Amino acid sequence: MIKNKVFRLYESDLLRQTTGETLRPGGFLLTDLGVKSCDFLPGAKVLDVGCGSGATVERLVSLYQFQALGLDSSEALLETGRKKNPGLNLIRGLGEDLPFPAKHMDGVLAECALSVMEDLDQVLKEIFRVLKPGGWLVINDVYARNPEGLKSLQELNFETCIRRALPKEKLFDKLVGNGFDIVNWSDHTNLLTQLTVNLIMTHGSMTKFWLKSSACSVDASLAQAAIKEAKMGYFQLIARKNASCS
Repeated sequence: MIKNKVFRLYESDLLRQTTGETLRPGGFLLTDLGVKSCDFLPGAKVLDVGCGSGATVERLVSLYQFQALGLDSSEALLETGRKKNPGLNLIRGLGEDLPFPAKHMDGVLAECALSVMEDLDQVLKEIFRVLKPGGWLVINDVYARNPEGLKSLQELNFETCIRRALPKEKLFDKLVGNGFDIVNWSDHTNLLTQLTVNLIMTHGSMTKFWLKSSACSVDASLAQAAIKEAKMGYFQLIARKNASCS
């Protein structure tokens, strides 16, 4: 039975040994870039969807003085965050069913989060619903620069941001289709490349990194081949709920 268990890479220590609690390429670099690109006022209500242990939420509160809160489906990660900082507002829930009223948030951050959601369209509908008119959505995530490689990624038996990566054009279509205006897109694949270098330094090689995951049914050779075929990239996208939307 263990053989068929889906391995949640983000709940393991394999990434954390290299990335720390942010669990993503570049740490807070794109977080800060995204926040500064939006005209948030002091005290803005900002939700971090897929917040993990709350590293970004803590930064939004302490550095920017936002009314920030985080939501994640992983009780293990949330408990880690609560123990480290009991004052953080961390909630267990799903991106597909956000437990907040309509037009409540000034902004939503999704950092390596949308690509692990099972129903992206429903998540985007929920984000749109909870945002105020003119509210901001900041996405930092991976994307597939070669759409032909998507099938191999989707067949991998583990949960991480690369498994449901989309091509840029498809992501744009989904955002626009769910009522968002695209404000800016910027490629940051160099951060993903640097993370790969850092993982090699931590674990000895990418083969060894994936072999450490293989105890949880991740096939190291298949994972590496799928990532290579899809030509994984990393991006920041800033979108906005049209101010005329109710």
